[in-house]
Amino acid sequence: MADEPAKPKRRTVKPVETVREKAEKAANKTPKERGVIGLTFHYISLPFRLIGRKLAPLGRFKVVRVIGRILWPTYFRNSWKELRQVKWPTFREAAKLTGAVIIFSAIFGVLIAIVDYGLDKLFKQVLLK
Repeated sequence: MADEPAKPKRRTVKPVETVREKAEKAANKTPKERGVIGLTFHYISLPFRLIGRKLAPLGRFKVVRVIGRILWPTYFRNSWKELRQVKWPTFREAAKLTGAVIIFSAIFGVLIAIVDYGLDKLFKQVLLK
């Protein structure tokens, strides 16, 4: 087995997508649905994106990059990179998680109130007698 020569791997070539297929795929593509919050963030961030596009050509000058690194600390750059990698929950998921937190908080509050009431009665009987 070790003496056998290695067989060359066969390469498979993917068929090239035609212009018509690309156009049909683009026509069938549904637009990205945005909720109210998504639209709000879209319109709030629009001026910043436009400014970024206007200032992008300046980034090729080393002086501008150095000034940008000084004015925009590493922490904020890394935070922004991390935020771009986050998979944000849908509205339905966020609503379910919010409901779970509210229910858990209510139950926990009731339990703390019961324990507090019981300890209050116990200490009043023990210490005041």
